[in-house]
Amino acid sequence: MAIKSVGILGAGTMGNGIAHVFAKSGYSVLLCDVESKLLESALATISQNLDREVAKNKLTAAEKEAALKRIQTSTDRAALKNCGLIIEAVTEKFDIKAELFRQLDSLLPAEIILASNTSSISITRLAAQTRRPQKVIGMHFFNPVPMMKLVEMIRGLATSDETFHTVRELAQKLGKTPVEVNDAPGFVSNRVLMPLINEAIYAVMEGVATPEAVDEVFKLGMAHPMGPLTLADFIGLDVCLDIMRVLQSGLGDPKYRPCPLLIKMVDAGWLGRKSGRGFYKY
Repeated sequence: MAIKSVGILGAGTMGNGIAHVFAKSGYSVLLCDVESKLLESALATISQNLDREVAKNKLTAAEKEAALKRIQTSTDRAALKNCGLIIEAVTEKFDIKAELFRQLDSLLPAEIILASNTSSISITRLAAQTRRPQKVIGMHFFNPVPMMKLVEMIRGLATSDETFHTVRELAQKLGKTPVEVNDAPGFVSNRVLMPLINEAIYAVMEGVATPEAVDEVFKLGMAHPMGPLTLADFIGLDVCLDIMRVLQSGLGDPKYRPCPLLIKMVDAGWLGRKSGRGFYKY
């Protein structure tokens, strides 16, 4: 099935990044969110990020303008009915995603593929909210989407081969590298990454080292481009906490217990870069 238009639900960091790469690759994009101001902010961010590509000679000014013209916005989810693929990129909470999938399933034609950009939640469980589980798949992009090559491709229990191959081919056309993984809490990326970040937070809470020292150890000793606490701030501490809770609930092992300091910081509104304060001030 040839997909020419893509609907993206959620105009935040991940949603606008996904819209950016699809539009730049020649696809018509409908970016959908609950408020017009969120969509306006997303378009401004996409324009700024495209400007950076123009400044680095990765894109011409004409190509930038053409990409922006391919993006339409709407606050009406029913407008997504003309898209061949919908990618959900809302907050990492099952109840919110489940309600969205139920609504999309009732609103949209049966042939439309529903993908989730979830970084940890079960695709099988999301698919079960619909009458088209064979057409539900995980398409986990990484932040910043225009730069990161990986897309984790997650099959639910009922995901069809046709759906998988269609979406994998689409990811390749974006210049991404799709990697197939099976449906399990956190998949591969966050099942490994988030416990590392969580343990780094424990090291700070227990006074083993400062955030700066923890990050330096990983940058200089393990050749990580950024330390785990800088990365946590970049991802969003609230997102890290949500994922740890998915791992703890889904795998049932106490080793996935979120660090109390992480919980306390999220309760305080210290969410990292997006709030201006996390393990560092921004």
